[in-house]
Amino acid sequence: MSQSLKIAIIGDYNFTYNSHHATNLALDHSAQFLDIDVNYYWIKLSEVVSFRPQQFQQYDGFWIAPGPIQNQFFLHGIIKEIIQKNIPTLITGDGYRILLDVLISMYQLNGQNEKLISDNLVDGEQFEKLIISPHSPAFRKLYENYSNVELTATRFSLYPQLIEVLQNEFVDIEAYNQFEDPEIISLKNRNYFVSCGFCPQISSTREIPHPIIYTFLKACMLKLEVAGN
Repeated sequence: MSQSLKIAIIGDYNFTYNSHHATNLALDHSAQFLDIDVNYYWIKLSEVVSFRPQQFQQYDGFWIAPGPIQNQFFLHGIIKEIIQKNIPTLITGDGYRILLDVLISMYQLNGQNEKLISDNLVDGEQFEKLIISPHSPAFRKLYENYSNVELTATRFSLYPQLIEVLQNEFVDIEAYNQFEDPEIISLKNRNYFVSCGFCPQISSTREIPHPIIYTFLKACMLKLEVAGN
């Protein structure tokens, strides 16, 4: 591959956050595994919210980084904008909840103004272990040779009727957690738009890169190759 991938990591980087540091390392792990060049750039929410349409097209992929999210209103608008683009996107951590809020708003799924999503069910600023149960064939294959124990600082429970509407119309549920809540979702009719409530980057290592992350990069590679033809 002659060109380098350009990945925009959307979030307010803080080197003291383990999940932010792990995001950089996980990209390095997967780039080495795939033997490709990857350039990644942390871009603040306040900068992305003022992007012109052509600026989004400068990147081969977007990664919505885990929080803490300083401005949820900004991220809501950014995710809504990215949904309109055909650019591979990965969301990990807190952004999972924001994506659900965006879908509820875009498709007017809460006419009664009910509480459809719980507050964060993980206490404090600790990480909680999740047991991932892949649901789709693609994700069963991804986790075939990878541990299904993940770490998360965010976990949400969804109202059953919301899950039903989302699954029927807008998303595919790729995996559940041990509490039988959707834990990984992807947007229907998109090449790659995956969101998980946990942080796969935390468990990625140089020896065993996380499969969600290297498949994200593979989708970005495909976009770059198609654009080059």
